[in-house]
Amino acid sequence: MTVRNGQERHDGGGRRLPGSSAVALGSAYDTALLDLDGVVYAGGEAIPYAVEALGVAREGGMHLAYVTNNALRTPEEVATHLTELGVPAVAGDVVTSAQAVARLIAEEVPPGSRVLVVGGEGLRVALRERGLVPVESADYEPAAVVQGYGGPELPWGRFAEAAYAVQRGVPWYASNTDLTIPGARGIGPGNGAAVEVVRIASGGRAEPKVAGKPLPPMHRETVLRTGAARPLVVGDRLDTDIEGAFNGGVDSLLVLTGVTDVAQLLTAVPEHRPTYVAADLRGLLVGQPEVVEGAGGVVVCGAWRASVSGGELVLESVPGAGADVTDVMDGVRALCGAAWSAAGDGVCGADAGKALALLGM
Repeated sequence: MTVRNGQERHDGGGRRLPGSSAVALGSAYDTALLDLDGVVYAGGEAIPYAVEALGVAREGGMHLAYVTNNALRTPEEVATHLTELGVPAVAGDVVTSAQAVARLIAEEVPPGSRVLVVGGEGLRVALRERGLVPVESADYEPAAVVQGYGGPELPWGRFAEAAYAVQRGVPWYASNTDLTIPGARGIGPGNGAAVEVVRIASGGRAEPKVAGKPLPPMHRETVLRTGAARPLVVGDRLDTDIEGAFNGGVDSLLVLTGVTDVAQLLTAVPEHRPTYVAADLRGLLVGQPEVVEGAGGVVVCGAWRASVSGGELVLESVPGAGADVTDVMDGVRALCGAAWSAAGDGVCGADAGKALALLGM
């Protein structure tokens, strides 16, 4: 077992209890590596409390970097959008999976190679920065094929071009394989769904090399571009943001403003268990209460205690705790501790329905 930022981490098994911090997370870490979709904005609009919370964190000295698996837009476009929303940013604050996959391709093909692009301008710009030449047809004899999220208007024929090239044995890359992407109207298909289209059309005989979260190329790109010494990954997805932090050996904060809900969090496998959990980005501005496991697997956080009994997650208030029973996030943290501790290195199968209903979730 190792200790990281004062918190326990069980080697080979992942986190058993949520972490705690006596000071605000914005003070405990020097850099927030923030996902965008589902964390800062959704469907182009700022998520409630995000602008204000990020402003306070920045004023307190925390460096804010925006790390996204979405390869559609260039860093300049992302920074402009953030600034318009009230979150001042420049291109150097933004790290995209397009940049990560472009570096990966440039390391594996000759300089000046043609690359067949199925995606948006962000991907083409990132390739050009690495001295590669984007093309749109398999007839140009590309040295590689790369897919990145291209938005809802991406022509269907572009998938066919990628499939033709992959069928011929051209090396295949993907910025990321997120199956979904959050938007203003709900959850839509992400780049991973588009990758599956090409996989099916090409006969399922090839696998793309993937650069984005949670895989090492994205973490490497982020470290190279931000220079973070004590980073905190902030995201809404267990299988990208949180697993990416786990793979990179850094702490993480899950916010419940995007894809992941509490029921999914309770059944998280070890590599998907965040260090901290908060309702939204205001979690950067406060500490995190201690989560304590006592006899019989009973876990206490604030005014709540949780346990697993008879195949069910049980949650109740602690009599005379002197804490705020209206703080439902403490109840969530207690439930996480009970579920993860009971599951160990596996998945908790206890029914959480009644416990979540008690919290209004």
